[in-house]
Amino acid sequence: MKEKSNISQELLETIECYYNNSMDRDDRIIFEKKLQDSPEFKEQVEDIKTMLLGIETQALKEQLDDFHKEIPLEKNKIRFLQPLKIAVAAAIIIAFGCFWFFSGSSNQKLYAKYFTPDPGLPTTMSNSDDFEFYDAMVNYKHGDYDKAIQKWQVLYQKQATNDTINYFLGLAYMSHDKIEAAKPFLQKVTETKKPFPFLSEAYYYLGLAYLKEGQIELAKENLGLSNTEQSQKLLNELKN
Repeated sequence: MKEKSNISQELLETIECYYNNSMDRDDRIIFEKKLQDSPEFKEQVEDIKTMLLGIETQALKEQLDDFHKEIPLEKNKIRFLQPLKIAVAAAIIIAFGCFWFFSGSSNQKLYAKYFTPDPGLPTTMSNSDDFEFYDAMVNYKHGDYDKAIQKWQVLYQKQATNDTINYFLGLAYMSHDKIEAAKPFLQKVTETKKPFPFLSEAYYYLGLAYLKEGQIELAKENLGLSNTEQSQKLLNELKN
């Protein structure tokens, strides 16, 4: 990192505020204008962003390590379950139907294997006529799906037929594990009469949504309409 000693606490907090999307809109515009006008400042910001991500990664690793330390305790609890409790648990599983249990589990595993959120569109560090859309895209790419959904829903009220808004609203809901809410938006995209660059991806994600809900034929139908490589791989697994 260049000029490491010149990084002030104020600058560090400002950059963290920017990437956490907690900066006021006016301050964001000024900040992004400076990024656009000063290559040196932009490089410094990117270096600090890398440092902040490294700190977050280390913190997550430490949390996972703490979690793994507790696992043996949970195993000990399971070992001492009374035989009667085990029998009752088994009876409940049988009562709900073994076939449903295992087929549902298989669908969930396939969904987990093949679902990854769309990486989203590039968010340039410049003023944009579509500021509201790209502001939500920043939230989406940072995994803050609630905020992205809230902002895109406002745009959806004004542009309900916009395929891009529908597509990313559907993806934000899916990434937030709200499958039922995601489907209508993805269905709208697949019914579009206009050329749309993410049409194959929309069919793919809609197929995944049906897969997770156990609607295998609808899943196959939509996956078959997608020309993505992942769609074909998943179709082959569903046929076997």
